[in-house]
Amino acid sequence: MESTQPVDCEVLLVRSAAGDKEAFASLYDALAPHALGMCLQVLRDRAQAEEVVQEVFIEVWRRAAEFDAKLGSARSWVLRLSRLRAIDRLRSYRAAQGRDERDFQLQCATWFASVEDQAVASIEASAVRRAVDSIGEPHRTAVMLAYFRGLTHQELADALGIPLGTAKTRVRDGLRKLRAVVEKKGVAP
Repeated sequence: MESTQPVDCEVLLVRSAAGDKEAFASLYDALAPHALGMCLQVLRDRAQAEEVVQEVFIEVWRRAAEFDAKLGSARSWVLRLSRLRAIDRLRSYRAAQGRDERDFQLQCATWFASVEDQAVASIEASAVRRAVDSIGEPHRTAVMLAYFRGLTHQELADALGIPLGTAKTRVRDGLRKLRAVVEKKGVAP
């Protein structure tokens, strides 16, 4: 049969401070529903509110000896702890949301910048291809092999079956022609 006697939370809190687990369980049973209500009011999320209540009662167990009945009731102390802890959780959640939003915006900006960079690079590559194509043979092939395939002058001479001096001359003359085309058409190299 359940007792209809009011629970003296101050006595239960003092006994909890002395390590009385049964007193703490009774204190929890008496105040946890009120603490949950307070946390729900602040957080509007039951799972978060339940976590905060659990944290609050761990804190109550650890700090029960700090309770001073002269400053207020045990109920008001526990509810104040609940409210403050719930507000901290809400602030932390909002700060995390803000960080996540900023990170998302940064990722979007980076993605758009990357797409823009790729588009510009594609346009520039197309302009360079047109400029290289316009210098004609045999200079076109020499420049393409030397700069776009990375062949040395000796490798270029071997690949084309020409003397080393001729390979160097074709690259040098091809670059001069390319520079003239770029300067004339305003193509960005």
